[in-house]
Order: sequence, then C-alpha cells, then structure tokens
Amino acid sequence: MIREAEKIGIMVWSEVPVYWTILWTNPQVKENASNQLKEMIARDKNRAPIILWSIANETPREDDRLLFLKTLSEAAHTMDSTRLVTAATEIHYVNPNTIMIDDPLGKYLDVLGCNEYIGWYDGLPAKADTINWKTAYDKPLVISEFGGSAKYGLHADTSTVWSEEFQANLYKHQINMLKKIPFLQGMTPWILMDFRSPRRPLTGIQDFFNRKGLVSNKGEKKEAFYVLQNFYNSLKK
Repeated sequence: MIREAEKIGIMVWSEVPVYWTILWTNPQVKENASNQLKEMIARDKNRAPIILWSIANETPREDDRLLFLKTLSEAAHTMDSTRLVTAATEIHYVNPNTIMIDDPLGKYLDVLGCNEYIGWYDGLPAKADTINWKTAYDKPLVISEFGGSAKYGLHADTSTVWSEEFQANLYKHQINMLKKIPFLQGMTPWILMDFRSPRRPLTGIQDFFNRKGLVSNKGEKKEAFYVLQNFYNSLKK
C-alpha cells in the first residue's frame, strides 16, 4: 500500500492501533505498542509518501494514558527525527459554539489531530456554521476524520438522513467551517470508500458496510465526492 501511494503521490498518515481505551498500565500492552511503532518506522522511514507518524486515535484523557503516549512520542522522534509526530486528540466544547483543543497530549505532538462529526453524530449539518475553533497550542491542526454516511443511489432532500443529498449538504457546511479555522493545515474525510463493518447492521442501508465513503464499495461516486472535488479544485486557483 505504501509503495502504491509512493507511485501516485498520495501523502500518508501512518498510525499504530493505539485506539480508545486500552490497558495503559499493563507492561505487555506498552511493549506491544512500542514494538509496533518500531516496526512501522523501521519499515517505512525511507518511503517518500510518509508525512506523519501517528501514535494514537481518540484516546480519553487520563494520567496513565498521557505517560504511555509521551513514551511513544519520544520513541518516534528518536527513531525518525525527520518527520512530525501526531495523534487524534480529544476535543471538547467550552460553550455551545466553541470547540477547544487543549488535550495535554498536544504538548508532546508536532501536529494536532482531531476527529469531529458535526452534522452526523453531533447535531445537524447547519450546526457547523455556528462553531468556532480555539486551541491552547501554537501548532498546526489536521482534521483527521470528518463526514457522514449515505447509501449510493438513495436520493431525497437534504434533510433525509442516509441520502446522498444529506451527505453532500453536510460536506458543504463542513467545508465552510473548516475554511474559517486559522490554524488548520490539513484535513482528510472519513472515508474515501465504503467498507465492510460488522458493527453496521442497518438492513437496506448499511448491510454491514460503513457508508461514510465518498465512493460506494462498488466504486460509484456519491454527490459528496464532487463537493469535495470542487473544493480541492478551488484551492488551485
């Protein structure tokens, strides 16, 4: 996969699966994570598309977690001093219209990452128009996940969940919000293509696929694909 990305010029955020809640104080877990990080960097440090080493995803704040991830960050910097280290940090609302990035983990990262689903898990798409972003760090931000679901071929109005029109409208509101974050330096939608997921059983809609893809599992482009394509094209001007 990394070699293919290298051939066609896709930038890669490469991550070890330190995800949600794990046994932070278990020495075997720490050894496992450290070994995976070491193997990942040893394998790919000379590959051109790798731009970020990521040490965690959506891990909840606590002291043991911070110590665990501080160790991984230091190890990543030691093994490869040429690349930046990141993780999807925790964010929170300080009031109904302001999201704050002040996760203590940010101190040990070069680039802040965060996952947000305003318009899908968090309110309706228009909510994005009201949100301001603040940070406690003088560091760049990458929105490492955002988006919502749609089943390819399901058409309705923009208020009908699971329709292509709903997803496309969500992306329009998201893009308008993201353009206003002064410290934002990158973003990646979740996700390019629908993929199998046993946790997505909704009959007739999901059918054991995560439908957040901009492209269906059969390669069919949804309306939101073109919304994002138009935005990327506008950046060239």
